[in-house]
Amino acid sequence: MGKTAILVDGGFYRYRAYSLWGNKSPEDRADELIDYCYKHLKHSGNELYRIFFYDCPPVGTNIYHPFLKRQIDYSKTDLYKWMTSFLECLKKKRKVALRMGILSEKQLKFNIKPEVTKNLCNGRTVFSDLKENDFELQIEQKGVDMKIGIDISSMSYKKQVDQMILISADSDFVPAAKLARREGVDFILDPMWSPIKPNLNEHIDGLWSCTSNPNK
Repeated sequence: MGKTAILVDGGFYRYRAYSLWGNKSPEDRADELIDYCYKHLKHSGNELYRIFFYDCPPVGTNIYHPFLKRQIDYSKTDLYKWMTSFLECLKKKRKVALRMGILSEKQLKFNIKPEVTKNLCNGRTVFSDLKENDFELQIEQKGVDMKIGIDISSMSYKKQVDQMILISADSDFVPAAKLARREGVDFILDPMWSPIKPNLNEHIDGLWSCTSNPNK
């Protein structure tokens, strides 16, 4: 029996899970994630080495909203409370390792949504028509992709696993996937039925999503 490491792009998983299965409590979402990962093990027949979960802590600072013209304390928002509880739930799960990046606080700001900007430029909307939900918070993560790449490289060189399953759809991981395959690792991608670029599909050993296709 071989060993399988499952690497989860946290931001991607949370987005796709919400799209596929709707809103859930932090506890239920954490249980759902573990169950989803173990479906991969049943399919492969391998033993679990570890589940690596990559994400960033939630925004918990004051950020100025240009439409409301006031500071918003994100540490008091429902999203902050949910994310904090979700990460705490994962920390208690067996065989789960959290790999946390950081948020670039200098880049935290509100921008007008692209589709709203387009309507402003073509005259379909004027500034006086703008509403609060026409703005979105821009968040830049740092260190997450690097940690995924380092773990893939480290486990490949050290021969710690026979198989890696990456739950993501980001083509930035192509170099890491190529390295793992050169070292003899069976590299499987699970985009949870999200479209992927052709160059990512080219450099993996298999494509497998452990849920029914929502487009059928």
